[in-house]
Amino acid sequence: MAADPDQDRAGSSSTSEEWSIKAIDAVDSVVDVVHDKVVRPALIVGRAAVFGTLIAVVSLVVLALLGVGLVRLLDVYAFGGRVWASDALFGAIFCGGGFFVWSLRTKRRASDN
Repeated sequence: MAADPDQDRAGSSSTSEEWSIKAIDAVDSVVDVVHDKVVRPALIVGRAAVFGTLIAVVSLVVLALLGVGLVRLLDVYAFGGRVWASDALFGAIFCGGGFFVWSLRTKRRASDN
């Protein structure tokens, strides 16, 4: 008896389909691994950089506006239009803070010079 050619085609077709499915699964697993190991950490670092920069810029703007608002508030309500008094108060506060931080510094050793 001769072999049926339709069965040979069906057998080779199912083998090639299995092979292609295995190849697609292998490529898919490699892409998943690369995504998990490379792309996801890169996205996290990028997001951290962008959000960190945004938070820093917004914080600086808010601090500047608070400083201006506080000087204006002191000038109008506390010192009756004398801006120099507000400036002197802030200068004294910042100098006092600087002296305090300076007193906390560590002493250098002679070998560090």
